[in-house]
Amino acid sequence: MKPRLIYFIPAIVWFIISFVLLIMPAKDIPQEDFLDLIYFDKWVHTGMFAMLVILFGYPFFKVNKASIKLFLWIMIPCVAYGISMEYVQKYFTSDRNFDISDMIADGIGCLFGFLFLRYLLKRKEKIKI
Repeated sequence: MKPRLIYFIPAIVWFIISFVLLIMPAKDIPQEDFLDLIYFDKWVHTGMFAMLVILFGYPFFKVNKASIKLFLWIMIPCVAYGISMEYVQKYFTSDRNFDISDMIADGIGCLFGFLFLRYLLKRKEKIKI
């Protein structure tokens, strides 16, 4: 049995929110010096992309189709999305910058999301035994 489309609504909504946040004009994003000191922007990217992977992977738990291989296949397009959004910011927005460190933060977030889903899967398998 495949997951129902309704299970993916949170992931789709999160994808739309992340897209809007990533193309939002820079002047609409708070610019505080202390946020730069703690690399807040990188933490936001990491969290956003971890959540994206988790939300796209979680519906497969509901129908017992979850697997590490599937989670890798979810993580890969999410990483590609993070990379492509940096190019969107560079070429299609007027005041956003291309930032390789944002790509790295996106990739790390995807990896964290994958590792969290893997942890949940291993935990679920232990409980079954």
